[in-house]
Amino acid sequence: MNFTVSRTVFCILIVFTFAACKSNDKGENSSEGNVSEKEKKITRRDLTITPSNAYNNLFLDSMNLENYIVEKQVNDSIARRMRSFYNARNYQFAWFASDGLTEQARGFWNIHEYQTTYAKDSSLNDQNLIKRMDRLIVEETLSVKASSKNYLDTELTLTHHFIQYALAAYGGGYVKRKELERFIPRKKEDLMLLTDSLINKKHKDEKYFEDINESYGTLKEQLNKYYQISKKGGWPLITISQKTIKKGMILPEIPLIKKRLFITGDITVNDTSQIFNDTLEAGVKQFQYRHGYTADGVISANIIKDMNVPVDRRIQQLLINMNRVQWMPTQPKGQLILVNIPEFVLHVRNGKNKVFDMPVVVGKEGHNTMMFTGDLNQIVFSPYWNVPESIVEKEILPEIEKNPDYLAEQQMEITGNEGGFPVIRQLPGEKNSLGKVKFLFPNSFNIYFHDTPAKSLFNKDKRAYSHGCIRLADPVKMANYFLKDQREWTPEKIQEAMDSGKERFVKLKEPVPVFISYFTAWVDEKGFLHFADDIYGHDVHMARKMFIGASEKLASSR
Repeated sequence: MNFTVSRTVFCILIVFTFAACKSNDKGENSSEGNVSEKEKKITRRDLTITPSNAYNNLFLDSMNLENYIVEKQVNDSIARRMRSFYNARNYQFAWFASDGLTEQARGFWNIHEYQTTYAKDSSLNDQNLIKRMDRLIVEETLSVKASSKNYLDTELTLTHHFIQYALAAYGGGYVKRKELERFIPRKKEDLMLLTDSLINKKHKDEKYFEDINESYGTLKEQLNKYYQISKKGGWPLITISQKTIKKGMILPEIPLIKKRLFITGDITVNDTSQIFNDTLEAGVKQFQYRHGYTADGVISANIIKDMNVPVDRRIQQLLINMNRVQWMPTQPKGQLILVNIPEFVLHVRNGKNKVFDMPVVVGKEGHNTMMFTGDLNQIVFSPYWNVPESIVEKEILPEIEKNPDYLAEQQMEITGNEGGFPVIRQLPGEKNSLGKVKFLFPNSFNIYFHDTPAKSLFNKDKRAYSHGCIRLADPVKMANYFLKDQREWTPEKIQEAMDSGKERFVKLKEPVPVFISYFTAWVDEKGFLHFADDIYGHDVHMARKMFIGASEKLASSR
């Protein structure tokens, strides 16, 4: 998986020499008449955005913004950008909907945390905002009202910080003002018109966002490919008469399968024969690899289901993930851990170089693994498992009622009482649910990496089974790699600590950034486009908000 994002140096904020300008209420596409050159640098208010077609369902009054600008003494350059930003949205909220933070708010907050932690950007180090966001980010749903001063202040402060960040990060003309104002979708749009505008937009200076964001650029190339496929009528719908189809079989549906794979480039020969030959087997394996299956070359009902996802749904998926990749923090020059939840894979990188990839198990539906950034700073050998109260209440107490010896059998003990529930921990050992080691990157969600005794789960293609933490297929490899520069921790010492049965914390010399992400479409380092299941329904939610007539459920979700 290749999420190489820009390395734009964060240095000097580019200060634009705009003069203050009053917002106007004319439609975005109306004639500019005698508007001055300075006023043209502020996007006109887009009155075509209404509550019925807006991306979010909350709107603020323009005076809320003006009051914020005065109260916070926002400089003229940023103030002008903020007015332009909200004009483009018709003063629709960017970071909140009525049910809580938007996906873009969570994405920007990841960047914000990285900037304040690693880039040491003091201009974004607003402790009041950080405290508010630390509280809000853990809530999957909220009840937000546009009239709430707290939410209004947070909304406008996030926009203030976003513009500060953008002027520093995207200087040099690679992100135009109007493009930046569309980083957060504004309203439901026609899928093909939006796609066409992204593909065919030309800049006189020939500077584009993909020049500084490689991952965005590779997805844009695939978007163009799938757009051209759509314009030619897409691909055929396939039905099969067998539960599985293997090499050597002769069936009337095989020519359609070959055509389907030829259209997307999984096979390069337009073969119309009815025999399942070597070429088709290779094409099926490539398709399986790109869609998260074990590449065995056997066609099953699930493979056909993925082949039958309409091309327009794949275009939706590409656009949604292009929006997501805009919110990836700038890649550090050193080590990086990236987990892509729908891919069920952890990637360790050193700059642009891949160190290793590792299968993981992520949270099952209802116990979602959240998207956030963190810093891996400690490894714990032979850990205790402090059982979360929710698991004690819903799983352990019912087992105790059925079997009084349950705790002893599971090597668990009660260490206290809190809120009417026993505080339970599991002792280090073979039965410990965290296995023999865990990796801590402190966060508000109490999520960490850990070993597991349930090794059989890594044999499955789809691995969403945990309560939210991330289980590692090879934690020994992980420990050895991140302790390689601490000479006292030889492979033998690491194994000894894992087997000791005595909990031991080891601090890393240098913390390592951890990005927990959610991409259902991406291009890997070999140039292959991958699609993954929308396991938590985030694509569905985004599609409903972004596209006119979006279906109730993306066909790519199985």
